[in-house]
Amino acid sequence: MANVLSKSKHQQVLALGRLGWTLRRIEEEVGVRRETAGRYLRAAGIEIREPGRWGHGQPSKAAIEVSTDSAAGFPPIRPGRSPSVSASEPYRDLIEAAVRVGRDAMSTWQDLVDDHGFQHGYASVRRFVSQLRLDSVSTEAHPVIVTGPGEEAQVDYGTGPMVRPSPGAKHKRTRLFVLTLGYSRKAVRLLTFQSSSQIWSQLHETSFRRLGGAARTVVLDNLREGVLTPDVHDPGLNPVYRDMLAHYGVVALPCRVRHPDRKGKVESGVAHAQRKLAGLRFDSLEQAQAYLDRWEDRWADTRIHGTTKQQVSAMFEAERPHLLALPVEPFRYYRHGRRTVHLDGYVEVERAYYAPPPGYIGQDLLVQWDDLHVRILNPKNHVLLREHLRQRPGGRRMMAHDQPRRTSPGIEALLLRAAGVGVKVGQLCRAAFERDRETAVRRIQGVLTLARKHGAAATDDACAAALELGISEYRFVRRYLERQRPESVVLKQIDPLIRELTKYRDYVNVVTEQGEQP
Repeated sequence: MANVLSKSKHQQVLALGRLGWTLRRIEEEVGVRRETAGRYLRAAGIEIREPGRWGHGQPSKAAIEVSTDSAAGFPPIRPGRSPSVSASEPYRDLIEAAVRVGRDAMSTWQDLVDDHGFQHGYASVRRFVSQLRLDSVSTEAHPVIVTGPGEEAQVDYGTGPMVRPSPGAKHKRTRLFVLTLGYSRKAVRLLTFQSSSQIWSQLHETSFRRLGGAARTVVLDNLREGVLTPDVHDPGLNPVYRDMLAHYGVVALPCRVRHPDRKGKVESGVAHAQRKLAGLRFDSLEQAQAYLDRWEDRWADTRIHGTTKQQVSAMFEAERPHLLALPVEPFRYYRHGRRTVHLDGYVEVERAYYAPPPGYIGQDLLVQWDDLHVRILNPKNHVLLREHLRQRPGGRRMMAHDQPRRTSPGIEALLLRAAGVGVKVGQLCRAAFERDRETAVRRIQGVLTLARKHGAAATDDACAAALELGISEYRFVRRYLERQRPESVVLKQIDPLIRELTKYRDYVNVVTEQGEQP
């Protein structure tokens, strides 16, 4: 052949030819010359419809005998077969089992072709399934929302198949994540066992990587992983999800509560995949994802969409250049929370301490941390205040220009409280502060806690012993007081011995009263 078409163009020409389109119409829609399209149709054994001859010289209801899935190599129903016997009759048990678990005719036909060598068209299975079903399902019409290329994507969760989490374990229900582009209806379907704000965001990232770009807006419902506060005008997004979308230049558009029609395209994509996966079980998540990817490439992407009347893969090739380019680095995921700035000027993150700018003592600040950095933000406007490198437990981090030049009034009041407990307590706390400055505040508070627990006199004696040895450490005072245990603690330790002695004393008394020798 002089002109060689790409795979997508080839499949699209064959699919439109099976639908009975004229060569002129195929040329206008696909952009392939009529002579080239005709050669491909004749090579595939597809009858070419002449212009202006719709319904003349052709069998009635020809479109019913044409498969909407544009897979080359599957001939239509053979005309020599007896019309009284269905070509699907030998596969009755398989089809009935698929119908019982809720699978549709298209998925059933695809499995028959892939796994059992079925050589007939989709229409045969569709008619056979229609005869098995007693009740027809009525569908409700909804308006179609038209979007431009690369403008919108819709995301949602569905129900996935049963999969073993590990070899030998019981099957567990998975969750099906679906991202559908609004223009081409190209979908990315991923399976997962669990869901969280980070997993939800990572599924978006994986979908963007598979598509080779990102849409400008993402339409979602009010799932907790994405939306913390549902609101029509100003919804509160999950911080991790919001920052991940901002990293890719994408804007989130949450739907109104109980308004699923806004994302009907992804709802249809979820239902399409759920019918395909109904009743199936897999031994691993990788096996289930491979099955889903194979079906996506061979059947879902090559179908003629019922609304656009075009092949999904061909429309996606036209939409791909309009997607946003992906950044080189992936998004850095983090954990987040609120922390109160302590009297020493630090916030605590996983047993390490990090300092915000001066002037925030006693206030709650937003903190984000990952394996490398800790970021402190203003809770009102989310402005980054300080970013520090992660420290080991017990470590501290403060910028050099944030070091205070004078003692704050709160620390002075703390030292006065220590002096009020006892003279030696005040001296030890003052020495610790002069040596370590603000980092000694927590140890000073620990000494005051020991005074409330063991008494002011005992704590003052312990501090006097520490000062005599030249030690101004909280740990020495605590150990000194633990060695000088009160009588109640000692009694608790010897209580079992006292009980045994009491039993023996009672025994001796009884024996003595009876006149016997113990």
